Amino acid sequence: LAVLAKRAARMAGHRLEVIAVSRFSDEEAKASLERQGVKTLSADLLEREQVERLPDSGNILYLVGLKFGTQQNPGSTWAANTLVPAHVAERYAESRIVALSTGNVYPLVPVKGGGALEKRALTPLGEYANAAVARERIFEYFARKQGTHVALVRLSYALDLRYGVLVDIARKVHSGEPIDVTSGYFNCIWQADANEMILRSLSLTDNPPTAFNLTSPTIYSVRKVAAKFSELLGRPARLVGTESATAFLSNTEKMCSELGAPATPFENVIRWTAHWVKNGGRSLNKPTHFEVRDGAY
Repeated sequence: LAVLAKRAARMAGHRLEVIAVSRFSDEEAKASLERQGVKTLSADLLEREQVERLPDSGNILYLVGLKFGTQQNPGSTWAANTLVPAHVAERYAESRIVALSTGNVYPLVPVKGGGALEKRALTPLGEYANAAVARERIFEYFARKQGTHVALVRLSYALDLRYGVLVDIARKVHSGEPIDVTSGYFNCIWQADANEMILRSLSLTDNPPTAFNLTSPTIYSVRKVAAKFSELLGRPARLVGTESATAFLSNTEKMCSELGAPATPFENVIRWTAHWVKNGGRSLNKPTHFEVRDGAY
């Protein structure tokens, strides 16, 4: 996303400085950003004094979060999703902030209802999802206290060829693993489309903060997607379970009315993913756990 912002600024002839802040445990990731013109700063955002030393900026994209391993270490998840937002919101009281959230803040909703709207009560299941609600509430609190303009972007199932719900399904078809269709429906969005729309969400910041769902306008069937991968990969899909009447789904009408629909056709991503998996493309080995219904990640 930082590289996208830098590239867009160059194309517009704007001398924009883009700064990426992280602990940067991956030195190659840091070097890659710097090669592409992004300035990097190493900081532990859990430490307030380190946040206070960060440079001023008029625009903040807040992408910090922790999901995987929540069940084993819930304290770390709550710290990342409450302390860090407080530190950042206080430090950048005068900035526009796009705070990335998650569609997991919603409970399971009826499939036939078209997905959760932003106005729906946030009553999710599990430690991770409730910590994500807390993250939003922290930003809301400081926005109201300080007058900060904030957009809360609830992202659901971003994916590329190395991770995401489509990769999970394709890999299971390819390896012959069973696919549980109990949570039989989902939204998803190509990561490049998500990045572009997150960046453009700076124009949507407001006070009080406004929430926007970010994912596909279309709801997809696990069963039908598995059948398509079966066709493309030449292997049978082993389906187990029966589709429930509820799933984790989001309605994106509000976001699409502001920024338009995601640009990348779903059919293209299906074909790209099948080709990638069939040819042994690299995976980040971070499954989405799309089958989980109790919030225990």
